[in-house]
Amino acid sequence: MDRRGGSWFEDEEFWNVFAPLMFDENRWAETPGVVDAIESLAASAPGDAVLDACCGPGRHSLEFAHRGYRVTGVDLMESYLEAARESSREDGLDIEFLRADMRDFRRPGSFDLAVNLFNSFGYFADPAEDLGMLRNIRESLRPGGRFVLEMLGKETAARDFTEGEWFERNGWTVLTEYSVVGAWEGMRNRWVLIRGAERIERSFVQRLYSGTEMAALLARAGFGEVRILGSLRGAPYDRKAENLVVLASAAGE
Repeated sequence: MDRRGGSWFEDEEFWNVFAPLMFDENRWAETPGVVDAIESLAASAPGDAVLDACCGPGRHSLEFAHRGYRVTGVDLMESYLEAARESSREDGLDIEFLRADMRDFRRPGSFDLAVNLFNSFGYFADPAEDLGMLRNIRESLRPGGRFVLEMLGKETAARDFTEGEWFERNGWTVLTEYSVVGAWEGMRNRWVLIRGAERIERSFVQRLYSGTEMAALLARAGFGEVRILGSLRGAPYDRKAENLVVLASAAGE
């Protein structure tokens, strides 16, 4: 795979067009509750160094920094990073925002907590690169550091599967279509935005992992204890799970 501009998630126009839909005011409003849950789940505390992997426009980075954490946000999209830097400056916060690829970014032994949130995992065409990203995160954690990952699990994707839907948001009519790739190896997403005569369409595939598959992948990446949960609040990963959530620790506890 071409790792520099050849993949759907490296298309800055895609993220800029869909940003108002993915990061609307409701998403921003839920951020304090998300960080509350992570603090409880990972036993983190102000002063800890946090890596926000695939930080987007910085929702969680900003919230962590407001609470006194030392934050580094990493993302590929310069437009998102600039928006995050602007928000940081307006709020008087000192946050390091870096444009980098998580397949390459590694800062050994630097962080007490790493997070990868809002279904930002499983984008790479080669599953070996998923493993590589997890290894980079594990190596970037201090001994005993924690990693919290939130993603769409294979079980919840199958349970809640729908072929498509439509809704109105931010002046757009949004049409979505979903289809299963292979033997539930991934989910193909097709999004269509319509506003008057304007029409924008994008399609992409996100790889799916089951709970047991993720636990095995994290063990291969070198993590110690791995817990698979059904929410950031620590619910079990069962038939009522909201999402697949990982709490993993770097060796050294």
